[in-house]
Amino acid sequence: MPRPKPATFDKKKIVAENRRARFDYAIETVYEAGIALTGTEVKSLRFGEGSIAESYAEVKDSQVWLVNSNIPEFSHGNRFNHEPRRPRKLLLHEREINKLHGAVAREGMTLVPLAIYFNGKGRAKVELALAKGRKTHDKREHIKERDWKREAARVLRDRG
Repeated sequence: MPRPKPATFDKKKIVAENRRARFDYAIETVYEAGIALTGTEVKSLRFGEGSIAESYAEVKDSQVWLVNSNIPEFSHGNRFNHEPRRPRKLLLHEREINKLHGAVAREGMTLVPLAIYFNGKGRAKVELALAKGRKTHDKREHIKERDWKREAARVLRDRG
């Protein structure tokens, strides 16, 4: 029997976060994926540089690619420095890739990166979400619900 996955991943140092994604998309499931990087990309991420604000992931030829993420060139890199906006391969199990491919193809869902971080072992990871886009009225409803929960918590805290 397989071991159950933890609800949240063991994040030690968050490098880049896509906060807007949680508002624009209704998130169904979250996956932790490794990311194939070159040496100067890792150094640049360790300095806290990088952005995934406009990025997305796609499945091509049974591989998952992170597209349009920006990891700027390493300042002390030499002529072998990396290209800042190149597609980067995400490392997932084949079963997970098939599941993601099926959801994107059939159900019209999107693969959205939520964060890039270093785990406890010092490996760069991407928090990847399978999400469905929200319409404007869904966003308004989400805001109302969030505000109502915040107000209810405030009232309970003041009374208790």
